[in-house]
Amino acid sequence: MRNLALSDDILMQIDKPARYIGNELNMIKKNPKDVDIRFAMCFPDVYEIGMSHLGIQILYEMYNRREDVYCERVYSPWPDLHKIMKEQNIPLFALETQDPLKEFDFIGITLQYEMCYTNILQIIDLAQIPIWQKDRSDEDPLIICGGPCTYNPEPIADFCDLFYIGEGEVSYNELFDLYKEMKRANTYTRAGFLREASKIPGIYVPSLYQVSYKDDGTICEIKPIYEDVPKTVKRQVLSDMNEGVYPTKPLVPFVRATQDRVVLEIQRGCIRGCRFCQAGMVYRPNREKDVEQLKTYAKEMLASTGHEEISLSSLSSSDYSKLPELVNFLIDECCGDGVNISLPSLRIDAFSLDVMSKVQDIRKSSLTFAPEAGSQRLRNVINKGLTKDDILNGAGMAFEGGWQKVKLYFMLGLPTETEEDMKAIPELANEIAVRYYEIPKDQRNGKCQITMSTSFFVPKPFTPFQWAPMYDKDEYLRRAKIVNDTMKEQLNHKSLRYNWHEADVTVLEGLLARGDRKLAQAIYLAYEDGCIFDAWSDYFDAEKWDKALDEANISVDFYAYRQRDLDEILPWDFIDVGVRKDFFVREWKRATEEQVVTPNCRMQCSGCGAASFKGGVCFEGKN
Repeated sequence: MRNLALSDDILMQIDKPARYIGNELNMIKKNPKDVDIRFAMCFPDVYEIGMSHLGIQILYEMYNRREDVYCERVYSPWPDLHKIMKEQNIPLFALETQDPLKEFDFIGITLQYEMCYTNILQIIDLAQIPIWQKDRSDEDPLIICGGPCTYNPEPIADFCDLFYIGEGEVSYNELFDLYKEMKRANTYTRAGFLREASKIPGIYVPSLYQVSYKDDGTICEIKPIYEDVPKTVKRQVLSDMNEGVYPTKPLVPFVRATQDRVVLEIQRGCIRGCRFCQAGMVYRPNREKDVEQLKTYAKEMLASTGHEEISLSSLSSSDYSKLPELVNFLIDECCGDGVNISLPSLRIDAFSLDVMSKVQDIRKSSLTFAPEAGSQRLRNVINKGLTKDDILNGAGMAFEGGWQKVKLYFMLGLPTETEEDMKAIPELANEIAVRYYEIPKDQRNGKCQITMSTSFFVPKPFTPFQWAPMYDKDEYLRRAKIVNDTMKEQLNHKSLRYNWHEADVTVLEGLLARGDRKLAQAIYLAYEDGCIFDAWSDYFDAEKWDKALDEANISVDFYAYRQRDLDEILPWDFIDVGVRKDFFVREWKRATEEQVVTPNCRMQCSGCGAASFKGGVCFEGKN
């Protein structure tokens, strides 16, 4: 029987103690003495968020299929437990065995969001491992990070031993084999392993690269300190989605997770090419999973979990070529057992509405559109490929089908945005409401409710907008006020609602997204001052972050507000994601100068470079 790392007395004091005890349904159990490598998989946020993450479940399954590896899990302790662990000197532990993380070989941290960076330091600190990479010894675990934020790893490079760039299914086995060989041959040293690991495709070892700067603060050069260390790190891609490992017996949490359902990943990548979207660029090319395999997975996962909902995971589910066949199968074979189907990322068309009418309570549910911009001009700038007619026709079909609630998602602060573009957001919402009230009164479900939500645009690495400037907090709020004031002027303003994102969080996110290694000191100072769970509005403390940035001599103007020159060396330029920089430059100019739309990948190849991966949409129809 396992001994829990936390006493009953502590468990009784903290919120949701089930977060920390493990032993969930489908948890994998091994004897740690029977394996060569112990790997702690960490999601640097609370349990309910981390347990909803598909990538963790995939890697947990993949690693544990190896008999010589035991992969366990750890999530960020909530502030109540964090305080107790610091006061009582309790080391952070893994859920499966409840053993301290400092006894493991690797701690793998997934980086989903920049606002979780202080939680990375929380994990390392509570594990009682030196926070700075340079201070670790051969006896300390290796800290390896993966996930979307690794496409600019530099702000946290000084805290991590390695980064994995790309999809985890490809190079991890080679990394594990190298570690085993060096341990078995008794030749392992931390420095020696890191140098050899840097030669594995997709592995970035920041301590083996030197960054120099110009007098104006921009980067002069990023170069390896040894000749045998690669100058560039190439993103790893699973070319054939049918060959990847998939968890048909996923973990079922004790505490209700954010997404408490079976998740079917139907494809990776996107054909659309929205110029603000990092995922749509760095996950190229679009690759589909075989529909027969998905049908099998769906039945196995429902049987192994007891979940009552199944969700299709994709950046743009409507673009999956076998979507009608898959959805009709799920309705016919699964819904009869009281299972609901969740269909995120759908374009609102006749097929989608027909499906949703079968699987949703129309009177309770709302439909979601993501126009991203209110005016057609700005939608062309961002390459959204969505016209006002598309939006109004989709809404009209929905209203005639019985819906009366619509959620609309937009961004403020996009490149070239004007006041007319801002006002166009509530004007478009009003036109949607007008479309609703064109339906005869006896055929409506009461008043319509149109909810607009705006986030503030954050330029991300490896997008055509990576050179764009941001605005300060007051300017973002001024733009939100324009939207709010214009909404009140609309004929159907009583049917409209408006929400907007926190502006100070947006500025910090943008600073961290495009920062360099100089930001590490500010992140450290913020953590030392008590900053954790910055992604949670209840815990984000702008004053502490302002203080940390000031003490670290970080200029927000330099990192967030200035427009980058196209020939500037960017902190992430040593990474090869497969999409060429000249493509991003071309798309930036098409957006800001020509304001024209680039066709999607199935309509016409844009020559972005992703064909180098030799798979997916780039090779559809070719022998």
